[in-house]
Amino acid sequence: MIDDGRALFLQIAEAIEDSIVDGSLAEEAQAPSTNELAAFYRINPATAAKGVAMLTEKGVLYKKRGIGMFVTEGARTILLSERRSAFADRYIDPLLAEARTLGLGPEDLADLLRERAADGPRTEGTTA
Repeated sequence: MIDDGRALFLQIAEAIEDSIVDGSLAEEAQAPSTNELAAFYRINPATAAKGVAMLTEKGVLYKKRGIGMFVTEGARTILLSERRSAFADRYIDPLLAEARTLGLGPEDLADLLRERAADGPRTEGTTA
């Protein structure tokens, strides 16, 4: 996980977010401490703390004084909404722009999606 050229604290925050989204870290559950994260990923505790602080500012984690950090109720909903929006920005908007260029309407796109979904996953370089 920790090696793709992005800031380590962002990678830590994303790993925690992934755990919340996939349900392995439930709402109201205690999140890993900065020391646990630092030891697991072999990074400076201050770096781990920066990732945790980012999630606290976002409203995904909250602190129980003297106990630790916990997942906020509704955190999964917050993260799913954020990811849906990012998905639309990254994939749907360019798809719609290209569809307009090709003269494809919403029903044409829906048909293409159904066809591709029925065919199963494709790998790059594979033709239909």
